[in-house]
Amino acid sequence: MKRIAYIFPGQGSQEVGMGQDMYETYPQVKELFDAADEALGYSLTSLMFEGPAEELTKTENAQPALLLNSVAMAKVLEEEGVTPAMTAGHSLGEYSALVSAGSLDAIDAVKLVHTRGKLMEEAYPTGLGAMAAVLGLDKEEIERVLAKMDQDQPVDLANINCPGQIVISGTSDGVKHASELLQEAGAKRVLPLNVSGPFHSRLMKPASESLANSLEETALHDAKLPVYANVSAEAVTDSGKIHSLLVQQLYSPVRFQEILEQFVEEDIDAIVEVGHGKVLSGLVRKVKRRMKTFAIGDPESAASFLEWYKEDS
Repeated sequence: MKRIAYIFPGQGSQEVGMGQDMYETYPQVKELFDAADEALGYSLTSLMFEGPAEELTKTENAQPALLLNSVAMAKVLEEEGVTPAMTAGHSLGEYSALVSAGSLDAIDAVKLVHTRGKLMEEAYPTGLGAMAAVLGLDKEEIERVLAKMDQDQPVDLANINCPGQIVISGTSDGVKHASELLQEAGAKRVLPLNVSGPFHSRLMKPASESLANSLEETALHDAKLPVYANVSAEAVTDSGKIHSLLVQQLYSPVRFQEILEQFVEEDIDAIVEVGHGKVLSGLVRKVKRRMKTFAIGDPESAASFLEWYKEDS
């Protein structure tokens, strides 16, 4: 049997209409979506299928929607006999990875990330925080620039995605000033991101304290396979360690490049993006161009992957 790794997308990959083909094709997906609607007390499914887009994009809706879409597809693959050797997710996607690894129940995870989204929205006043993607500078150079910044306008590394693509996060004024300094330091471009807050920065610490309480009330189990954590870029299976890392994750950088570098060093045949979109598959190719990748978000892409996975097995 082929040896694969799963990666799960994070916020920003949401799109109206996502998951509808799966819902109409697989009874187990419909069952899971309906259970999520009941647990949340509103129709997340209708929001996913019909929008409006501005409502789906709200953090408290986008997070459970993306997780639900990802874990539903992972469930379909599991029932087809697919078992990953390791898994990881980008920010929110780490929760999908934990569901696929047996550490979190799917519906518990939907409720948890709905709460997480609310906490992130409430942690810092809307419009006063910002994020920006820095293209063409390495991590060390960006850190040197940020170290010179006024600490009254904090800016931190938020996502270390792939060579030449790093996201910064902090106060709006801080990110604006840092963007100017980074361009002077040689960045090819610094692109503001359309987000509602300074995620993965120290400004999220108030949200992390509340999230810790929600995690205490959620059943976390030891993972059945290695989950590579955003905070440490290391494999983890222990439930206590997972709890601690999820709390830290809100205000720590996502070390996704390091995770992918470890994946490509493993003896695996492919890295499979499970859920909506192809953003993470693109990052894999930036880390190692020849790595075989799949992006599975609908019945057609699932069928194509399964054909490959089962051939000669």
